[in-house]
Amino acid sequence: MWIIAPLLCGLMFGAGLLISGMVQPTKVLGFLDIFGGWDPSLAVVMAAALAVSIPGFRLADRGARPWFAAEYFRPGKSGIDLPLVAGAGLFGIGWSLIGLCPGPALENLATLSPGIVVFVAAMAAGMIAHDAWQQSRLTAQRDRQLASATDG
Repeated sequence: MWIIAPLLCGLMFGAGLLISGMVQPTKVLGFLDIFGGWDPSLAVVMAAALAVSIPGFRLADRGARPWFAAEYFRPGKSGIDLPLVAGAGLFGIGWSLIGLCPGPALENLATLSPGIVVFVAAMAAGMIAHDAWQQSRLTAQRDRQLASATDG
């Protein structure tokens, strides 16, 4: 059951993206073009997502544990810091230039459009580079702690 629940959630999310038209970069760019031919339909999609997710999180907060997992997987950090702001900025810049974010980009891979394939490859390379950078930072921090412990 642990694999079926995420699969169904992913299929439902993908269907929602497809039905709402959010896999079409022109639709997203139309929403962001507030001084041109503005398309407010993305705001309706976002409002509908909030209308479903807010009660869902409130309901989940009342439960002792999730139905299909041993525990909830929620972010441990709640503050606003430089990595969060930088990541949000990069996401916004990419979204406004291309009209795609990771979910719709992965769904658009089915079209085998060369531009989409390049976008997803670049996105994956960025994720891999970020993980490598984070790992090197953690390793360097651990090495400094070990060095200071042996010096003291």
